[in-house]
Amino acid sequence: MTKLLLGHSFRQRIVAAMVIGALAVSGIASADDYSHGHGFQFLPGNLVVSRAVYDNKSSNIAVGTILAPNCANTTGGCGAATGAPYDGTYPYVWNNDLYDGSFGITARIFLDQLTPDGWRINSLEVPNSSLPTAMAGELVTSFSSKSELALNLSLDHKYLTFMGYVAPVNALDVSNSNTAGAVDPTNPDGQNFHRAVATVDRHGRFSFTETNAYSGNNGRAAILNNRGNADYFYTAGNAGNGSNPQPEGVVLGAGAQFITPVPLPEVSQTPGVSTPVASFSLTALGQKADKIGKDDNFRGMTVFDNVLYYTKGSGGNGINTVYFVDTTGKACPNGVGVPVPGAALPSAPLPYDASTLAKTGLPTNMCVLAGFPSTPNKTATTVAYPFGIWFADANTVYVADEGDGYAGGSDLYTHAAAQTTAGLQKWVFDAATQSWKLAYTLQAGLGLGKPYTVRDYPTGTNAATNLPWSPATDGLRNITGRVDRDGKVTLWAVTSTVSGNGDTGADPNRLVAIRDDLKNTTATAAAKESFVTLRGAKFGEVLRGVSFAPGDGDHDH
Repeated sequence: MTKLLLGHSFRQRIVAAMVIGALAVSGIASADDYSHGHGFQFLPGNLVVSRAVYDNKSSNIAVGTILAPNCANTTGGCGAATGAPYDGTYPYVWNNDLYDGSFGITARIFLDQLTPDGWRINSLEVPNSSLPTAMAGELVTSFSSKSELALNLSLDHKYLTFMGYVAPVNALDVSNSNTAGAVDPTNPDGQNFHRAVATVDRHGRFSFTETNAYSGNNGRAAILNNRGNADYFYTAGNAGNGSNPQPEGVVLGAGAQFITPVPLPEVSQTPGVSTPVASFSLTALGQKADKIGKDDNFRGMTVFDNVLYYTKGSGGNGINTVYFVDTTGKACPNGVGVPVPGAALPSAPLPYDASTLAKTGLPTNMCVLAGFPSTPNKTATTVAYPFGIWFADANTVYVADEGDGYAGGSDLYTHAAAQTTAGLQKWVFDAATQSWKLAYTLQAGLGLGKPYTVRDYPTGTNAATNLPWSPATDGLRNITGRVDRDGKVTLWAVTSTVSGNGDTGADPNRLVAIRDDLKNTTATAAAKESFVTLRGAKFGEVLRGVSFAPGDGDHDH
């Protein structure tokens, strides 16, 4: 493992965190031990990375299985049904994605506790169907769904929150299934699974709240607002996998959601109608309305200074940019603006007119953050791919750009290397113009477009795509950061990839870190700053979210 070279004072804190961590989790014999919650403890100041682990069994899918397996349950039927050309053996199994756009297999989730320089202290397995504790609740991820498992601290820093599926391990095509309360009969997936928000405290204790949101697609991130008298989740995701127009339940369950925690075991929960917290339509910019619900294809989210922010970085609809929720109705009369000082966080779902929902969708109560892209994807000459977002202060925000994911030809590596906006973008606020400006994009050390090898992972050419197996970094997804006493910022990020894999979301990716001088505003000043790789996913693994560990309250961070 490559070590991150940091300043002396920061190194001292790293060593202290490692020593304190070893004492607090006494009895742990090695850095790769696993825990199912008994005696587990997260320590403030450590990192947590979410990791999906594929259960590498050829029997997960048999050659010849109809893709999608449940398409006969839909109004459209199976059409030109295809038998799976590949069994469940990793990584060849993901070539089935070339024949089934909904293809996926659910996998176990682990939360790895790391020191800030990447040493793994221990790992906590999220309850799932393969564990004897599954009756307490179960949650899985879709292994190759790259937008899942973002980690966020609750507003009081006592809990980590994330999202997944209420489904067994090794289930097929769950990521595009309906939810039971928002069934789209045109969805070719043809099966139903609830999504759920998970919370975990510093002692490794989990709770789950099921939802009918994100039918046809996936929940991606969640933040628990539990300050004062508040007790609700803000969540981000996407919905819909059928024809247009989409059913009302799918429209209601897209994008930004408001979900109230349920203090009951999963088996006793009966989720109701989805309750959106925010929505955006191109009509707010004077543009023609796009596909209802797809403007709200959100990926990243954060709360800063009592404002809820979202990013959209994928899909051909809407605008790939940074948004915020306007609870005053005054921030952006033309769809673009900055938050009103003193505005409150959302405390209730978004009101809407049920009689017009199917025709016009939800009302807009979101704004494009001034200075960020505001041109629809369909007409933009340059499209951004924002994912994670983190504020260092009121005048500095870092945005991870995932890259465009191009894997359409033998130039996939050179294409990735030539991207100018992929990586970590630093934006600074211009008080005079009341808008944000891109200062520079940090890429050094990421190795954009540079293929790397993973032990036991195939090299050479994937016969299914006629492209190389080896992954290369394409950009960044989820991020977190901290302002240090020396005036610099340390940021941690999870990489995205390109390769000749049938589904690049299944590529073993990396955890990287960089230090940036907070006062830098030009690329020249930041020219010597470079990313360092802290950890890499192993064979059959992918890394997803990154956050600081939960503690006892706000004073821990």
